[in-house]
Amino acid sequence: MSPRIVLPAAVVTALALVAPTDAGPEKITFPAGHRSHVLYATVDRYDIKQHRELYGTPEAVKAAREGRPLPSGTVLTLVQYKAQVDAQGNPLKDANGRFVKGDLVGYTVMEKRTGWGAEYAPELRNGEWEYAVFTADHKLNEKANYKACFTCHKPHEKQDFVISLAKLKGAAPVAATTTAADVKIAGFAFGPAKLTVPVGRAVTWLNTDDSPHQIAVAGLPRSEFLLKGQSHSQAFGAAGVYSYACGLHPGMKGTVEAKER
Repeated sequence: MSPRIVLPAAVVTALALVAPTDAGPEKITFPAGHRSHVLYATVDRYDIKQHRELYGTPEAVKAAREGRPLPSGTVLTLVQYKAQVDAQGNPLKDANGRFVKGDLVGYTVMEKRTGWGAEYAPELRNGEWEYAVFTADHKLNEKANYKACFTCHKPHEKQDFVISLAKLKGAAPVAATTTAADVKIAGFAFGPAKLTVPVGRAVTWLNTDDSPHQIAVAGLPRSEFLLKGQSHSQAFGAAGVYSYACGLHPGMKGTVEAKER
């Protein structure tokens, strides 16, 4: 769960089911007791003006923090709220600089059970995970784009398809480093969004957001997840304009122009 969790995860846009016969989300019951689970992360989504809370079942959090695989029965719940805004539409912040929660938007849930997922084709299957989207009144959103959930989490198989796994483990950095950066990621935006460098020079991105991000340059391998305080460097060996985006939040975009000296 993306966030999009770091559940990109996290998909609420209504489009279509994976397939009419799959009925995967209907396997998941709304987690009425999620408030008694562990609140392991909070994220302010500047790009869509949302405050998000991520809850995990205690057994899952314990396993993650002990370095064990997430067990069958793991439930991860993403709760989404609109941010309260001022007259200009800017999110209001509390004394800690976090968004002030407004109306409840809904819930995105990912649940893991032994044997789940066997009906999916290998190119889509996310291990034993299923996804479900619920409205603010706890009703299953049958028209949510569940295929997008699987597609978004599929590249993250090495961490059990859980984008927020570092937060679940309690291993995420708590503060930004002093790394010199050409581009800072802040408020779900690249700054500067356009950069010009000499051919062969490496560009360094530094994540200062609470949310993980990932640098995805067109035609090049993606970076690892960048947690808060982590950086990624990429050299550009040929002249040209390189477009890139966040692999977890595709609305975040930028360009690097490499020029001959």
